[in-house]
Amino acid sequence: MTENGVAQPPSGVGLDGLRSAAAGCRACELWEPATQTVFGEGPVTARIVFVGEQPGDQEDRKGEPFVGPAGKMLDRALDDAGIDRRDTYITNAVKHFRFTVKGKRRIHQTPGPEHLRACRPWLEAEFEVLKPEVVVCLGATAAKALIAPSFRITKDRGRLIPWTPPGLTAVVDDGDEADDDEPDEGAPAQTWMLATTHPSAILRTPDESRAAAYDALVADLRVVAHALA
Repeated sequence: MTENGVAQPPSGVGLDGLRSAAAGCRACELWEPATQTVFGEGPVTARIVFVGEQPGDQEDRKGEPFVGPAGKMLDRALDDAGIDRRDTYITNAVKHFRFTVKGKRRIHQTPGPEHLRACRPWLEAEFEVLKPEVVVCLGATAAKALIAPSFRITKDRGRLIPWTPPGLTAVVDDGDEADDDEPDEGAPAQTWMLATTHPSAILRTPDESRAAAYDALVADLRVVAHALA
């Protein structure tokens, strides 16, 4: 299950098998204080995969991603952008809730590089099964983990970036000297990456600026909807 602090997901087991295996993940220390692993949710046919940072308090308790206030904000934004959440797969870069306790509250803590590294194989395994057309990074942590450590949401959000999911590189770059005008029938379609703000950031935005922040999120999501039209 783990090797040198990195998860080792099973292969060829599909999403249900991965979810079952992840329930017992001990690749980093976050499993111990957390209630449970919060794996991704959505159909295997999903064309869009949304990747957040980590589960929050309500997600940790319920075992489902994006079911708290940020999830409700995302649902609303998806609806306004013309995207049906039932056609998406939603997951997180880290599958356990990292928090600190203050009184009776569990306060979110940003996962560290070691947690992202330990959990990344689960995310890669999800990509290999889903083969999404678009991957949307929700927030800076997911964007830095999947695009580049130097990525800045404030500067580069809302742009479609060509991206090759893990496990498909060998298929794309197979060395065949095929006619450039006739794409290989076995080659996967281009996958795109887009980063936008995390819905929780909108909830933390001052009241006078929140509507504009929400509209910017919807505008980014409409770029995704247009790309899949």
